[in-house]
Amino acid sequence: QVQLVESGGGLVQPGGSLRLSCAASGDIFKLNAMGWYRQAPGKQRELVARITGGGSTNYADFVKGRFTISRDNAKNTVHLQMNNLKPTDTAVYYCNANILRLAPGDAIHTEYDYWGQGTQVTVSS
Repeated sequence: QVQLVESGGGLVQPGGSLRLSCAASGDIFKLNAMGWYRQAPGKQRELVARITGGGSTNYADFVKGRFTISRDNAKNTVHLQMNNLKPTDTAVYYCNANILRLAPGDAIHTEYDYWGQGTQVTVSS
């Protein structure tokens, strides 16, 4: 089985910083792209940042220049450094990982998407 464990959320003042971390563990043949999504109450889940296995990054316009996504392949971990936080950044942040694995019933290794439980980020004075 595969599990994503998130950490680093909390309460921060506008202009402050937080660093989110997500570690993947379990039956992983290959860890492909990883990313961070967020969802505010009453709103759709939206992409924040994504990083491929080769290190290429993709950012939403509303975080570009403020957030940085990175990964540590040796630890199967992805990080999101969030600087200059705004009240509009308040949301539950979810870690996502695309994983190549052999699940029960699979004849060959297959790509699956896994999600963390979410971590609350609140930006308020």
